[in-house]
Amino acid sequence: MLQGQGSPPDLSVRGENMLAPDEVAAMVRLKSLGWGTRKIAEELGCSRTTVKRYVEAGGWVAYRQPQRGRRLEGLDHWLAERFRQHRGNAEVVRQDLVRERGILVSRRTVERAVAPLRQALRAEARACVRFETAPGKQLQIDFGETRVAIGGEPVRLHLFVATLGYSRRVYVRAFRHERQLAWFDGLEGAFRHFGGVPQEVLLDNARALVDHHDAATRDVRFNDRLHAFARYWGFRPRACAPYRARTKGKDERGVGYVKRNAIAGHLFASWAALEAHLEWWMREIADVRVHGTTGEVPRARFEDAEAAALEPIDGRPPFRQVRELTRRVQADCAIEVDANSYSLPWRLIGESVQVVVADGRIRVRHAGQEVAVHAETTGRRQRVIDPAHFHGVAGAVRPVATDEPSATSRAVPDLLRPLAEYERAVGGGWS
Repeated sequence: MLQGQGSPPDLSVRGENMLAPDEVAAMVRLKSLGWGTRKIAEELGCSRTTVKRYVEAGGWVAYRQPQRGRRLEGLDHWLAERFRQHRGNAEVVRQDLVRERGILVSRRTVERAVAPLRQALRAEARACVRFETAPGKQLQIDFGETRVAIGGEPVRLHLFVATLGYSRRVYVRAFRHERQLAWFDGLEGAFRHFGGVPQEVLLDNARALVDHHDAATRDVRFNDRLHAFARYWGFRPRACAPYRARTKGKDERGVGYVKRNAIAGHLFASWAALEAHLEWWMREIADVRVHGTTGEVPRARFEDAEAAALEPIDGRPPFRQVRELTRRVQADCAIEVDANSYSLPWRLIGESVQVVVADGRIRVRHAGQEVAVHAETTGRRQRVIDPAHFHGVAGAVRPVATDEPSATSRAVPDLLRPLAEYERAVGGGWS
């Protein structure tokens, strides 16, 4: 390495210890008396090269660590992002360096580069931002995994835990997995347990629910099925910050509380016995304890203020019995669902509409407005129409008399006009 102008020479010699200042002073004095470098080296017990270097420097110089170029120079921001993403795993960061940057370094090199970040990551993991929410505003949900003995066999248990933000009432349900179906069933169970739906649901960045969440921009993209579920129940989904699940602190503590208190060291004869135990625990333990933060009983706090603030369920069936479809209105003023046709206002021909199939009804919306409701028909190739949808169309089906079975929709033949009209239009009979 080249020395910079004005900088002292590098006096380090591989394999030799640095001399003390008084030894160097003696070396320089002997040289001034006319001693040769070889004789001085023999006298002081060091190498001739060391003597030459100290003499050229004119005295003792502090040792300077050689400056080496950093392999990871300029990657501080990238390293910090990946270190957080991989939860402090330096080996995985090293693998990303090789795969994405083409930089091959040791894990120890990565660990030295991210050392200042590790303490910050530990502090963030312990930190918990506690905030209070208004009655009926928020429900926090999460899953926790544990093992429990059921029927004498160890079983991996996935506990769905939902906590109301204001009252701190808890709902718990056990599942064998954490797939999307379990999240939806757990939420619906919570809505029915609490007797209503909150304004928003705060959830973790689970793959079953979130397609993408950028840690820097906080841009979140929920999957389409979650959007449909949220629209059906009328709540707004929110995702907590990536790698900061403890911002969802009420529920994070709730999961630990359930594990330590509801499950603890209990043994269960069957899955049904486990579910019965959780029902008892919610009713007799969780609902009536004095909460450590609010200082109140969750059930009483719920009944006093939060129950009335939830949106009523109004007997809605489970989401799994509901289908959401998108259809384009055909030229015959109808859409097709399950090989059957249902009429829509003729002015919507060519438009895309949203169809909800639930509870034996076909409900159709366009531009946010409900434009048609039909009873779901059985069989195949049936045609269900509402005569009002064809008002103003030449040859439309006549209005349905009030003494007929249905005044809103009925099955009719596929042809809406008599053949004689088509014969007159083409100037002759059908051959």
